[in-house]
Amino acid sequence: MALNVFSTSMTTENLSRHDMLAWVNDTLQLTYTKIEQMCSGTAYCQFMDMLFPGCIMMKKVKFNAKLEHEYIYNFKILQLSFKKMDVDKIVPVERLVKGKFQDNFEFLQWFKKFFDANWDGKDYDPVLTRQGPETTLPPSHPGTNTHLRSATTSVTRNGVDAEVLVLSQQVALPYSPSSASMSCGSSVSARANVKR
Repeated sequence: MALNVFSTSMTTENLSRHDMLAWVNDTLQLTYTKIEQMCSGTAYCQFMDMLFPGCIMMKKVKFNAKLEHEYIYNFKILQLSFKKMDVDKIVPVERLVKGKFQDNFEFLQWFKKFFDANWDGKDYDPVLTRQGPETTLPPSHPGTNTHLRSATTSVTRNGVDAEVLVLSQQVALPYSPSSASMSCGSSVSARANVKR
């Protein structure tokens, strides 16, 4: 079971943003450049695995998360580990996944205190646990593009290959004949242009 901690803004042992980022990067062998990148939830999941081996199924963590719904998924995994280890802390998922500095910094400050209270110093290989050289970093400005999802697909229409940029329905971009890309909302007119 975990040792619970409480954090207030009045405590004097709070570290600066640079110190916090250095701690995350050094401990997990990452290269985060901003506190806001903690919004993916992956670092917290890995910290919990480090503190309480087996409390999280690390294979389920989406280390390459780039979208808000993937961040939420990771935080749900974190919440399950908190419940399993009787951690008395509500995770403000909806605020954290937005990628705002203040929300992520406050949660990270609490988590650092929690980590320090529970860490027993055992060996841990963060890179091996991630099963790769490094976690793909969340965007530097996660709040601005986390709702976008793109993928390229090759489409053949009457012998003409076109590359289609598929965007979420939240974004509608005009069709560009030079790149043969289309938005989800203009697929009919774009297909007509591809036939030419």
